[in-house]
Amino acid sequence: MRTVRGRTDHVVVVGAGLAGLSAALHLLGAGRRVTVVDRGELPGGRAGLLDLGGYRMDTGPTVLTMPDLMEEPFAAVGFSLADRLELIPLHPAYRARFADGSSLDVHTGAEAMEAEVERFAGAREAGGYRALRTWLTRLHAVEMRRFIDANFDSPLQLLHPDLARLAALGGFGRLDARIGRFLSDERLRRVFSFQALYAGVPPARALAAYAVIAYMDTVAGVFFPRGGVHALPRAMADAAAEAGAELRYGHEVRRLERSGERITAVITSQGRVPCDAVVLTPDLPVAYRLLGHRPRRPRPLRHSPSAVVLHTGTHRTWPELAHHTISFGSAWKGTFDELTRTGRLMSDPSLLITRPTATDPGLAPPGRHLHHILAPCPNTDIGPGAREWRELGPRYRDSLLAELERRGLDGLGAAIEEECLVTPAEWTAQGHAAGTPFSVAHSFPQTGPFRPRNMVRGTENAVLAGSGTTPGVGVPTVLISGKLAAARVTGVLRAPVRTTPAARTRGGGAGAPARGGAGAPAEGGTGTPARGESGTPARGGSA
Repeated sequence: MRTVRGRTDHVVVVGAGLAGLSAALHLLGAGRRVTVVDRGELPGGRAGLLDLGGYRMDTGPTVLTMPDLMEEPFAAVGFSLADRLELIPLHPAYRARFADGSSLDVHTGAEAMEAEVERFAGAREAGGYRALRTWLTRLHAVEMRRFIDANFDSPLQLLHPDLARLAALGGFGRLDARIGRFLSDERLRRVFSFQALYAGVPPARALAAYAVIAYMDTVAGVFFPRGGVHALPRAMADAAAEAGAELRYGHEVRRLERSGERITAVITSQGRVPCDAVVLTPDLPVAYRLLGHRPRRPRPLRHSPSAVVLHTGTHRTWPELAHHTISFGSAWKGTFDELTRTGRLMSDPSLLITRPTATDPGLAPPGRHLHHILAPCPNTDIGPGAREWRELGPRYRDSLLAELERRGLDGLGAAIEEECLVTPAEWTAQGHAAGTPFSVAHSFPQTGPFRPRNMVRGTENAVLAGSGTTPGVGVPTVLISGKLAAARVTGVLRAPVRTTPAARTRGGGAGAPARGGAGAPAEGGTGTPARGESGTPARGGSA
């Protein structure tokens, strides 16, 4: 594994989002002194917080999976996730509502889901679900350590027996066709394949290997932290500070000071921060601009679809809504063509409605409710541009509310007391390429060793982390990206070594006891504002 050359005693992490905080905790666990700089006033980056009239709105991810991956950064410095954060398992993980009036609760427990599938579509489909669950579990076991939780220096690293195992599982076929081998009911096939949109690829064109995202959602479980998703980066920042990190908020990065191929300091709006190495978590265009170098690629990067998000605080709710409800339109394949090829807004949209107050009523004033409405839309490379969205956004907001009212949420528009609308115009203003928070799409030429590397040639002591680099988009993978970036600095991925807080050396400098780098993805821009920033439910993001 290629690593940072030379001294790495003091590492500056740019961005206090999930990727940056993960990197900071793993670096602290390996005995490095760490300074985190972020232009926001709070940690979180895209996983920020917006307080409007007592409504506490998560501005970023709302779907959290794989708590074992959340555990790793805390374990690296001897803490426990459970001591820092209350994670509430969601039952159901999702509720799917279809255009024909039917609905399905998606359970992560095998017996509960099998019974629900049998109720919904019959015994034959229930048997198909059992086989699908087994396949998803095997797929995850093969992929995680070798292809997801791994630093790549060359495509030759793919030449491993696990590659043959993945091929034998059908991982290089098409996702939609592979799911169809288990389930014939078209509605069920949607439930286990819509996750491809997280990766920015339609199910008919996505590799079957991306069914691993469905494993995370439908097998490993979906969770919600008490206090909202922003509670996760807040807990990570607190743990990093207690382990010795210096966190500097309100520090916007202006440039990197260089001596030859080494970064010697990070220059912020508040001054100069010397460093031996730097971890950059902004979106790729910003990171490359700071580095003064953009890697050459045979083809330009292709970006995922974007999203319009309407955060609302309402004086009522609708009992048919679960914590997460997917409202499917009649259209399916045509919808993906609009999002990824023609650049049109969805003519018959499928929407994600998240109601966090169903699980944590304290996020809103008494008797009030939160509803986040996410509508996938084309990115600005192929769809309306940022300027067009400034005029289009309010009209599209009205059409989304009207559509949801037609689907049974009567009086939704009139119930809104506070709201924040986010469109590709806002994503563009925050520095996201192609106006999308979902970064580079996971097509085959942009996956694994072909994804933008987390080390950039021409700079020997800078590492990238976040959704644009290895391993990709989503809260679990963004957390892994921070760990992988730390490994590029420390040179080793180690299993976490748990210690008690009393056994720790405060200050965590180069002489502090190593506490384990880690072992198993919303990142902060050059420090993305957390408070008052708009965001999208995602795993860094999930749509």
